[in-house]
Amino acid sequence: MSSTPPQGSEIKVDTLNGHQHILVPHGKGGAMRYFIGLFLLFWMGGWFMGFTSAFSQISSGDGGAFLVFWLGGWSVGGLFAGYMIYRVFEKSIPEQLLLNRPSLSLDTGVPPLKIDFGMRSQKKYWKSMFPKRKRIEFLPSELKTMKLRETDSGNRLTIDKGAERVEIAIGATEIEREWLFSFLQRNYS
Repeated sequence: MSSTPPQGSEIKVDTLNGHQHILVPHGKGGAMRYFIGLFLLFWMGGWFMGFTSAFSQISSGDGGAFLVFWLGGWSVGGLFAGYMIYRVFEKSIPEQLLLNRPSLSLDTGVPPLKIDFGMRSQKKYWKSMFPKRKRIEFLPSELKTMKLRETDSGNRLTIDKGAERVEIAIGATEIEREWLFSFLQRNYS
């Protein structure tokens, strides 16, 4: 198997500080997120008008307890909408693997926000809304647990880190994961 990714792949292999460095893009995230982003930008205009109107009533002494309560909820909604706008237009950071033998370093990067109305798991949805960028160092003993697992939805490339099963190349295609698995096996066996 070649050290060159499959034809048509967006995976990049280069060197960083004298070590092989692999960049695995997360994908585009879909066009639907931009429509939602535009909707939220227009919605924020209405939010701002509602906020300034309620705030001016409260500060002039005309607002009651309900308006204070409403403004608190409205503020939380505005913060969440602002964060959603940030996530929609945030640039994706690719997953990175650094083959610094005998270890392997993984930087999970930041995937783009994917709007999927068919998402069945609320937990997966919230994880995609608030992604955590992780940097993981796999030791030689942990690299022995590297497997290409076949599932109903396709293959998964995983390495066990203690009690956690870390999935690698999430944004890659099945063929790219198969290539990456062979490439890593050659370099770490």
